[in-house]
Amino acid sequence: MRLVKMPAMSLQPGMFVAELDRPWLETPFSLQGFVIQNTSEVLYVSKYVDHVYVDAEYKGRPVFLNLTLEPTADQGKKRLEIKEDIAHARICFDNAANTLDKVYDSLRSGRNGDFEAVQESITPLIESVFNNKEAVAALLRLRESDDYRYHHGISMAVWAAILGRQIGLHQDELETLALGCAMCDVGMTQLPGDLLSQPQALTDQQLRIIRAHPKMGAELVAQNKNVNIEVLAIIENHHERADGSGYPRGMDGTSIPVLARIAGLVDAYDAMITPRPYAPARTSHEAIQELMDGKGTLFQESLVEQFIQAIGLFPTGTLVELNSGEVGIVTRQNETRRLKPEIIIVLDEQQQERDPCIVDLSMQDSSNERWIARELLPGSYGVDSEEYFI
Repeated sequence: MRLVKMPAMSLQPGMFVAELDRPWLETPFSLQGFVIQNTSEVLYVSKYVDHVYVDAEYKGRPVFLNLTLEPTADQGKKRLEIKEDIAHARICFDNAANTLDKVYDSLRSGRNGDFEAVQESITPLIESVFNNKEAVAALLRLRESDDYRYHHGISMAVWAAILGRQIGLHQDELETLALGCAMCDVGMTQLPGDLLSQPQALTDQQLRIIRAHPKMGAELVAQNKNVNIEVLAIIENHHERADGSGYPRGMDGTSIPVLARIAGLVDAYDAMITPRPYAPARTSHEAIQELMDGKGTLFQESLVEQFIQAIGLFPTGTLVELNSGEVGIVTRQNETRRLKPEIIIVLDEQQQERDPCIVDLSMQDSSNERWIARELLPGSYGVDSEEYFI
């Protein structure tokens, strides 16, 4: 590769843009590297960057930029719509969680689980993702998890559907992916309950027992002859990692089924942002940073990038503190400037309650500019983010 720096406005059709003058995640481009096709794309790229680096020796297959991804001014959902969509998604989420509760209880008692009912309960959630992914993502960030195992499965299904939609999976593939994710921890029903809830570090022997749950889960679900074999592959392989460091078989790279790779990524993300007996919750931003650290080693690089594209650096529903000291809640994403979403400010500079105020961080006077200084954990400063979405 021989990189040549040039002004974005000087690009010509046929040139391969390999690098930008800023991080890819600060731009709306869903591809990290693409071939310019026409003058319209030159103008589009130059809106967001000043200079680019083109590969003068590029002879690979064309990877084209999709201008249909460019957001329009009226593309974002109105706040009232988001509230309504969150309310609808909550009903779907609770129904799916209750259905999964019953399946887990049946399996723990030695009875068969009704996996068809789980599939039926998840389908409306997938439809909610297509309707308003921001609302569904906000619901997952706002929810209170009474039982991590059950709700984690449904949350995994939703995060996976959001990522699957981002990368263009078909409806039937999304349904397979969501069901597999929901059932990923079904093998845990066969393990001692106290082992799953102990706050201290696991011994080597306990760790070996825990690591048997993917295979046990796949065997349990396989007893239902109507279950898609791809669902079993997701359950059995969701703890495999790209560099071969996962379990139960130490598979690596493309030998791991792609749907299982997606499941592994969203499993890790949701586990990090959810409090558990042995680990406090991390902020979404911290979890995303850890996924970035594992990009290309633990997780497939392109899947990490597409997941961040799909949910945003600060997902809707996130509690944030601004450089001014004010505290707000992210209410809408800005897909062209991901570090500058729309927020509702609820606490003033002294972190005291104030009349809520909507601010679009991408539309400010530079003389008094606000920006996100850090993400806060849910409930920080006594703020209940949920009340602003109901």
